[in-house]
Amino acid sequence: MSDATVTAATIRPEEAAHFGKLAKDWWDPKGSSAMLHRLNPVRLAFLREAIDGHWGGDTENVKPLAGKTALDVGCGAGLLTEPLARLGAQVTGVDAAAENVTAAQMHAAGSGLSIDYRHGELARLGLGQFDLVTTMEVIEHVADKAAFVAEMARHLAPGGLMVLSTPNRTPRSRLLMIGLAETVGAIPRGTHEWDDFVTPDELRELLGAAGLEMGPPRGIAYSPLRGLHLSSDLSLNYLVTARAA
Repeated sequence: MSDATVTAATIRPEEAAHFGKLAKDWWDPKGSSAMLHRLNPVRLAFLREAIDGHWGGDTENVKPLAGKTALDVGCGAGLLTEPLARLGAQVTGVDAAAENVTAAQMHAAGSGLSIDYRHGELARLGLGQFDLVTTMEVIEHVADKAAFVAEMARHLAPGGLMVLSTPNRTPRSRLLMIGLAETVGAIPRGTHEWDDFVTPDELRELLGAAGLEMGPPRGIAYSPLRGLHLSSDLSLNYLVTARAA
């Protein structure tokens, strides 16, 4: 499932409309975004490890992003954006769906968090560069993936860190994420098009073309005993870091 649908100049209106319809339930852990709520702790564990490794921070520090800026592209209603703020960053969230931005603003205000939320195409917002750029479950929803990645790279400050997650294009992801999850309602029907999924090798090439070097991918796997967890199994979903080559 996606955390939203913003691209440099490649927003698909039908994608923005799809996720905008989910805005009212985004923060309901039992609603249409329930899968994102289960996925978020796994993504945050990877992100925290990446932050500490990149900046050599104290793993016990509760605000490792203090003094740093962060950009969450395809932020949805802020499931990842708010934790970035709690980690100490000055955060900007961007989304293609106006409904998501409204929901994000309302939830942040209710949580006492100061987050700059923007609606529209990133390339037209004039936001400058950021120490950390995140884009989770987004690239599979854009029309021009090369343009999207290039725009992310343009917003990454020198010495900065980028973190991405996306479903892998494998027979297993087609079976479980679309054939099963969307059929039973674990993910809203129509969320994914399997042909748009990106393999790790394809993502490495896209990042390389934008002047970025991709770190080793980590899988997000599922088991009945452990639920969703970080794994060496990349067949469903994976996360990567990227930095200037």
